Amino acid sequence: MGSLSFGSSQSAIGLDIGTEHVRVAQVKPSGAGFTLTAYGHVDVPMGAVADGEIIDAAAVSSAIKELWRRSNVRGKEVSTGVSNQRVIVRLIDLPFMERGELQSAIQYQAQDYIPMAVEDSILDFQIIGDYMTSNDEHMMEVLLVAAHREMIGNTVTAIEGAGLKLGQIDVSSFAIVRALMGEGPGVLPDDEGQATAIIHISAGITNIAVVERGIPRFNRISSLAGSTFSQAIANALNVSFEEAEQLKIVVGLPDVETGEGEQTPGVSPEQTQMVHQSLEREVNKFIAEVRRSLDYYLTQTSQVRNIQRILLTGSGAQLRNLSAYLSKGLQAQVLIGDPLERMQVASSAQAAVNADRMGSVTAIGLALGGLQK
Repeated sequence: MGSLSFGSSQSAIGLDIGTEHVRVAQVKPSGAGFTLTAYGHVDVPMGAVADGEIIDAAAVSSAIKELWRRSNVRGKEVSTGVSNQRVIVRLIDLPFMERGELQSAIQYQAQDYIPMAVEDSILDFQIIGDYMTSNDEHMMEVLLVAAHREMIGNTVTAIEGAGLKLGQIDVSSFAIVRALMGEGPGVLPDDEGQATAIIHISAGITNIAVVERGIPRFNRISSLAGSTFSQAIANALNVSFEEAEQLKIVVGLPDVETGEGEQTPGVSPEQTQMVHQSLEREVNKFIAEVRRSLDYYLTQTSQVRNIQRILLTGSGAQLRNLSAYLSKGLQAQVLIGDPLERMQVASSAQAAVNADRMGSVTAIGLALGGLQK
């Protein structure tokens, strides 16, 4: 779903603005598929982006300018994404009507479904399908998106401040789904009564989405994310956040079955044990949060009985043994989602994207959305 569209010119550049990094991907059609022609990422100053929202637009603009200087991206028009607590995605049922009529009706109906004032929001929607009820009422399923106007304004300011043109604003979770599963039904075999969940763990937030027959039908944002795990280690060992981040990467979680982990050179057994304990506590909280989200989705739909397949992605998904913990805790098959499985990579972009492979998914999905606009 290419939502909250500004302008009409197509773009093949996806710009992902995250808590710790800005990332850019340039994608072009190639035969029956796509080729990633350029990729890059640079750091964002601490505090410039918090909980998925831009706080310091000028600092983000500077980071984007640096990103363009360092990468091989060619072009100024970009598609970007938003993902925070002020982006609301709802699947709603309405009496069947033509699209033009729905365009007007949604302005009046939306307030019943979103927890913020319609006048402060930018609305978009996509018709998922229609059906007949047992009482022969013709109904339609509509995916409604509402984003806070001020938050969108800050995003526009940051991008235009970097000298770029904004072609489209998408919901980041939709871009993630697009990068991993493509558009529409039939990309992954969905058995009757099942759906696929996607867990995208970035530094500042986690996106939890549920996809059924190729359609993202549920999205929830959690503040439990990669930096949460790092901060827990920092607190337990009384070290800096940067040291904790490094310990998280090199030590990771112990084996989920044996509770044992590899001894890392330069890290004492006592430190290793404290890292393991800190991470296990946070991961157990994380699993409980994901389970609540998925259980909520299952109670809201009569078509899906269980979720047995989960795609895990994002820079925070690289935590050692995390997929095994999620698989055991959620009683589901957990697979690592890789956006590069679905496309070719130009030789000039291989080094840059391989260095940030798990973090690249959102930017790639945004670029693919720009192509399809």
